[in-house]
Amino acid sequence: MEATGGTALCVCSFLFILTEVSSEFIHIPSLVHHGTEGKPLLLPVETHFQLDEVEIQGTWSHTTTSGTRTTLVTFTKNATITDMMYRNHILFREPNVSLLIRKLNQDDEGDYHLNLNIQFHNNKGLVVKEEKTVRVIVDVPVSIPVIEKYPSYAVVEDKANVTWTCSVERGTRVVFQWLRDNVPLGPGDRYHFSHDNSTLFINPVRKEDKGTYRCIASNPISKGRQSRNMELNVYYGPYNLEVNSGQGLRTGEVFTINPGELVFFECQADSNPPNSYVWISKSRNTTQIITEGPRLEVRSYRLAQAEEYMCRAFNNATQKQDEAEFTLVVASLGTGKEKHTQEGGSVTPLAAITVCSLFIISCMLLFFLKRTCHPKRVLMNIYNRPLAEQKRPHRSGHEDASEDFGIYEFVSIPGKMESAQASCRSLARFESVQDMHTTIYDVIRHVPETPSHSLLK
Repeated sequence: MEATGGTALCVCSFLFILTEVSSEFIHIPSLVHHGTEGKPLLLPVETHFQLDEVEIQGTWSHTTTSGTRTTLVTFTKNATITDMMYRNHILFREPNVSLLIRKLNQDDEGDYHLNLNIQFHNNKGLVVKEEKTVRVIVDVPVSIPVIEKYPSYAVVEDKANVTWTCSVERGTRVVFQWLRDNVPLGPGDRYHFSHDNSTLFINPVRKEDKGTYRCIASNPISKGRQSRNMELNVYYGPYNLEVNSGQGLRTGEVFTINPGELVFFECQADSNPPNSYVWISKSRNTTQIITEGPRLEVRSYRLAQAEEYMCRAFNNATQKQDEAEFTLVVASLGTGKEKHTQEGGSVTPLAAITVCSLFIISCMLLFFLKRTCHPKRVLMNIYNRPLAEQKRPHRSGHEDASEDFGIYEFVSIPGKMESAQASCRSLARFESVQDMHTTIYDVIRHVPETPSHSLLK
């Protein structure tokens, strides 16, 4: 029992010392290091013990990616032996047993092993062995990626596929990313990528694949190296064919225009390359090509009450076509519609208002002149004078000629008149009886004579 207890105590003491050395006396900050080709890389080791209190012995060794292991340096507390093949390539730093690689290359990539034996002076006979492994990754900066497309010419939708490739001249562990019109692309039903994303395969090509493509290459030491832009031209269509017009009234596929109106129709469809258009007239179960091109001009005075038309769009690249039919009806739409006559003239609302205003003003002037200069008005003014003035004797008939100047109306009434002078009331009574008298108009000009003229007479 005593022997067993002594053995257990020794084991516990050894484990305590080993744990203390591992956790407090030896420390490597990072077990993975990314280095850049052509630049130095330090593999630091921190020792938390006094070198004067221990004896050390250790080695640094390198295992390549192919599995070959080589001892780089062997060291003790007082001496260092470096492999002659690496004497100018590595540097062992005392007293913290760190290792410096002067200039990295691809062969330096792999695992670096530190084997360290530690013997403390206060506990002779007890040797602590430590092993640490550090992984070194050597990366090469990424060059500008080169983008290529096959085929290099435009392709027809649903009939072709496209292969994109992105490559770099230099670079390690390169990650590729694809963008179309600055939008990242991912795997899909028609989008297929290689394991490193360097190749993009689109099958089949569709209209929405048209755009500007580029690729981005990066690795841990090079961020976002972009290729040049490259266009993918896809032939498609025609899609969404429709007929529009800025004149007339549209109800569904029926256009109604005023008689004599000149109408223009536009035929449009989404297509690449642009479509060729043909306008066809359909009447009496027969069709006739009117014109070619996206625009049609129709003069309504040449039409019957209703005509049927059709626009046909054809894409020479895709060999596809589409048709749109509509009916043109000639009918009066009332006011508010601009009318185009055969000569191309038009009557603006301002001109119509001006003509109406002039007509109203002319009628008012004629009415005013008729009321002020009517001969019956003049005669009534004479008969409406006071009776004393009417009975005043007239010696020459020209004493008050200035007041009698004007147009007179003489009325002859059938039958015997009892008085030579008719009152204004009797005259007014007979004025409304147009079938009982005869009117004779005469102009009497009385020019008053001056006193000198009377004396001469």
